Amino acid sequence: MAGDGTIGKACDVLEQVAAFGRPVRFAELLESSSFPKASLYRFLQSLTNQGMLSYDPDRQTYSPGLRLVRLAHSAWTQSSLAPIARPILDALSLETGETVHLAQLDSSQVLYVDKRNAKNPVEMYSEAGKVGPAYCTGVGKAMLAFLDDDLLDKAISQQSFHRFTDKTLTSEEVLRADLVRIRERGFAMDDEEHEPGIICVACPILTSGGRVLGAISITGSTQRMDFDQLKKWVPRVRRSADQIGAEAEAWRFPEGRKDRMQAS
Repeated sequence: MAGDGTIGKACDVLEQVAAFGRPVRFAELLESSSFPKASLYRFLQSLTNQGMLSYDPDRQTYSPGLRLVRLAHSAWTQSSLAPIARPILDALSLETGETVHLAQLDSSQVLYVDKRNAKNPVEMYSEAGKVGPAYCTGVGKAMLAFLDDDLLDKAISQQSFHRFTDKTLTSEEVLRADLVRIRERGFAMDDEEHEPGIICVACPILTSGGRVLGAISITGSTQRMDFDQLKKWVPRVRRSADQIGAEAEAWRFPEGRKDRMQAS
């Protein structure tokens, strides 16, 4: 974030603190920080003074501050699809009994904004608030496939193509070929590409003009189902995606900036 100056650096520090998922000491932050000790300390002090971070003098730890919590709640309410989609996700979860995910693109990555667990939950990476890769998840590929060419080029250039499983798509060429198929059939599949034993089908959430707002998926485990069983839910997932898209437009969902990958 060098081009964003001080604000970008401060945001990097905020993300670093939040990534620990617990109160964190200065020494721990310094170990993984790209900033010199004095600079890191200065950013932490400024963020604490502004209420973006909270400092516990007894434990000598930093954690997200209440001001940041208020801003996050406001962003979730105004820019996330989650409040609009909640009753639709509830209905889909009740009907299918499977795990349901709602996601949006955030800087070319997948941000899970809501989730409903299956009747018989299966342990998996995704949770609301977590960030995951776009190139090897159903929701990620469903969104990538429907981006405009310039946005897609940028998004693909920012993928790591790390191999998570033997089935992970690990090159731009293979990913682009899969995205063509996804666009043609209207839905994406994750065939154990991110996690062993986890499969899913996903549909994009689009505006009437075709702009990508997010994606919704149904996820299952290969221990108790195969793709033939999972794909029977595609029409239902598509209807849910269309309904969320229509609701979002009715509520004038924020257009967002193109350089944020058409996501909030």
